[in-house]
Amino acid sequence: MSTPETSRFVRIRVDLVLEVDDEEAVTGAALQSLTDDADLSDAERAHAERAVTEDTAEALAHLVDPFDLVSQVPGVDLQQASWSSELIDYDPDSPEWDLGEEDGDENDPEDDEMTVG
Repeated sequence: MSTPETSRFVRIRVDLVLEVDDEEAVTGAALQSLTDDADLSDAERAHAERAVTEDTAEALAHLVDPFDLVSQVPGVDLQQASWSSELIDYDPDSPEWDLGEEDGDENDPEDDEMTVG
């Protein structure tokens, strides 16, 4: 009897919409994170500091790390991650923001979706 080969790799897609009600706190936390990062060169730090100071979305991108989402999950090793952030116009009542509609199959048992809020 042979067992079908299955991949050990799983892709999890997460789409977050955050409301920033204190830009100074976000920027300050990002600047502190950059200050604490001993691996950054002076040139990299200066560039990153300019970016997080000018753009709250960029500051959030420095603070939100996909590794943090899975670092405490036993039995997994993060192989690759990418993320980005952007300022958006958000209307929670718009059909455009209806979670679960993107793939066209709301009843797919492969999709486990949690909505917060």
